[in-house]
Amino acid sequence: MAVPLQEQAFTKAQCVTGLRAAVGILEKWSASSDQACRILRISRSTYTRARQRDPAWSVTLDSDQMQRISFVLNIHAALRLVFDNPDNVYGFPSMANHNEFFNGRSPLEIMAQGDMISLYETFKRIDVLRGAQW
Repeated sequence: MAVPLQEQAFTKAQCVTGLRAAVGILEKWSASSDQACRILRISRSTYTRARQRDPAWSVTLDSDQMQRISFVLNIHAALRLVFDNPDNVYGFPSMANHNEFFNGRSPLEIMAQGDMISLYETFKRIDVLRGAQW
């Protein structure tokens, strides 16, 4: 008998906190609002509200959106481990990368394609930069 998969339930507070953190990171990476919306799979109005920091605002996100937030946060964590210089931590995602996977495009360009595979593959390639730092 197959057991149906249950959707992970996130509280509104978790959704707001995660989204605001991811939006803040994407802004520091110099992502445009369109890129941020595609990466996180959110609407322009949700993006705008997340940036406003209104304490009364809340949002409900699905598991796909929360996973996207997780990838952004984990990419940021990996970059902080690899680089000491904030210019590199925040600049690396928007720099052209000539690694075979990126082919001269920036990690931000790849992630902004909007599909989960591009986000995951970008995370995977940045995460390996950590080497054995865990």
